[in-house]
Amino acid sequence: MAFPQTNKGPISHNQNGPAADIAGRSGVLQSPGGPMSDQKAKAVLKEAVDAVVNSFAKHTQGYGRVNVVEALQEFWQMKAARGADLKNGSLVVYESVPSSSHPYVCFVTLPGGSCFATFQNCTTKAEARRSAAKIALMNSVFNEHPSRKISQDFIRSAIKDAKKTFQGSPEDEKDPNTSLGAFRFMLEANVNKSMLEFQELMTVFQLLHWNGSLKAMRERDCSRQEVVAHYSHRALDDDMRSQMALDWISREQEAPGIISHELEQADAEIEGARLAGRELRFPKEKKDILMLACSQLGPM
Repeated sequence: MAFPQTNKGPISHNQNGPAADIAGRSGVLQSPGGPMSDQKAKAVLKEAVDAVVNSFAKHTQGYGRVNVVEALQEFWQMKAARGADLKNGSLVVYESVPSSSHPYVCFVTLPGGSCFATFQNCTTKAEARRSAAKIALMNSVFNEHPSRKISQDFIRSAIKDAKKTFQGSPEDEKDPNTSLGAFRFMLEANVNKSMLEFQELMTVFQLLHWNGSLKAMRERDCSRQEVVAHYSHRALDDDMRSQMALDWISREQEAPGIISHELEQADAEIEGARLAGRELRFPKEKKDILMLACSQLGPM
């Protein structure tokens, strides 16, 4: 099963099917005049991050320099205190990439599961941690804006774009067993949720698509609506990761080298998303699942 894509909101391109396109970029860094050079894009990214961090500092701790690591944690604690549904608590989790020399890289995972990483060239581990916190703070704050909520207007626009792209008919839109119908069903089931929340849900479907699970369910005559309804309430947990790792172990035994190929691709996707300041949970989860499979296979 694959879902249509939409060009509104936080979108990123991924070759693993249209479902992947619903997750991704922060949305504030796109150039209306066409693609920017890498250098220009990095400059715009840094400017946007600094602007949000400085604004956050003015409204929280005065006009002094803000401790972005503390500010990010306080932001999510504040959301929890105001009643946000954070199933795993408000803790922000950091994960440093092992390295004996710079540039250092750090991942940061937000309470809902969204993941960001160091987007600058950092010479210390502390600097890498702050860089990751900056981009995560910018996205966390920006995500609170009303324009980042899934509304009926957004759904109408998204479905209209999807019908053009995939040449779907009005009947497809109303049929939950079509890709377009399942896409609409998923959007309507998430009205009033933020783009980051919707993205977290889509990560599950991206992984199921990448892993071949959606195809297997379709072959067992599971309807798209049944699949969407079930996995919309299923958290991405260690059991799901372990099952996917077992699937990749089986594939490796049938086609030696496939895990190495997938790992190279995941690493490239992570690096591209990291340097662009995009959300990168999907490729990171892919890598973690593949590394889990490797650990059970032994030396490859």
